[in-house]
Amino acid sequence: MGTNPIIGITTDIDSEYLRLKHRYCEAVTEASGIPILIPSVGNALQYGDMIDGLLISGGNDLDPFYYNEEASPHVKLVPRKRSDFEFTLLEEVLHLRKPVLGICYGMQLISVYFGGSLYQDLALQGSVEIRHENGYHLIVISENRFFDEGTCSVNSSHHQAIKQPGKGLSAFAHSDDGVIEAFYREDYPFLVGTQWHPERIPESDLSRRIFQLFVGASNEGRQVHSLIIMNT
Repeated sequence: MGTNPIIGITTDIDSEYLRLKHRYCEAVTEASGIPILIPSVGNALQYGDMIDGLLISGGNDLDPFYYNEEASPHVKLVPRKRSDFEFTLLEEVLHLRKPVLGICYGMQLISVYFGGSLYQDLALQGSVEIRHENGYHLIVISENRFFDEGTCSVNSSHHQAIKQPGKGLSAFAHSDDGVIEAFYREDYPFLVGTQWHPERIPESDLSRRIFQLFVGASNEGRQVHSLIIMNT
């Protein structure tokens, strides 16, 4: 497999099929990573050991069970088989301090893992002024470790969002109506969540930088791990 880092991408469950949009793999490949698809079956700990970085992909809605709420009639739930697997895999990857990127549903799952909560439906929140379910809107990027401050246009295809960020997560991008659009973890090599889908806008400088930093951090971690093995 050469020297490129292996990026594990979680897949959705669609009846008897696994499902993943191809742009995830293309974005990882363009950033010099090797994408492998991870189904929600088997031993999650083994996957955590074999990959160099974890990308938790998008999907429908995380079951509010995970943040101690009853599901509203407006949610379309991701199978708990998938979410349970991803929580276990995420815990293992964090234990190994390998890079993590969460996109849309993946971002929300990471936040809930750290104790956060979600708005189950943004349309029911009176302060939301932007239609987040479809289209594009501006975000404001504030001071952070990885990305330049300023404004950027991003795609938007979600009806849920982070209400209370998980412990240790720092929001660094918001929409004009205050929705958290991205976060990172300060005390970790690379852990970033985006509410939009950077893989769908490869022409964006911000999108390219997200994947370059993620794959680059995965490559650095891979090299450090190889040195440790060689010296033991």
